[in-house]
Amino acid sequence: MDEPPREYEELDIGEIEFQEPSRFKVYISEIGSQAEVMAIKDAVHDGNMVIADITRLGTSDAMMKRVTGELQEVVREVGGDIIQKGDDQIIVTPRGVAINRDKLRR
Repeated sequence: MDEPPREYEELDIGEIEFQEPSRFKVYISEIGSQAEVMAIKDAVHDGNMVIADITRLGTSDAMMKRVTGELQEVVREVGGDIIQKGDDQIIVTPRGVAINRDKLRR
């Protein structure tokens, strides 16, 4: 019997010893309800970055507009950055973290 595919795969990075606990975190989230939007806003206010899957929002333009408006507001409050990546992700950052809109090139 085949196992269902996992959304995220844990990659082994070996025995890395961190010098001090990281104060900055990158959270992975899904947005499908107001509670999830609030959790993202709280994380960004706390100085963390969030990569949010927005596919559960569906095709409602009104819902998408409301959610992006709320996230844009928190970005203005903290001096962060926000970008929508394709039709399925929004990336929200805190103060001091800018999102470069250009793809990395060699």
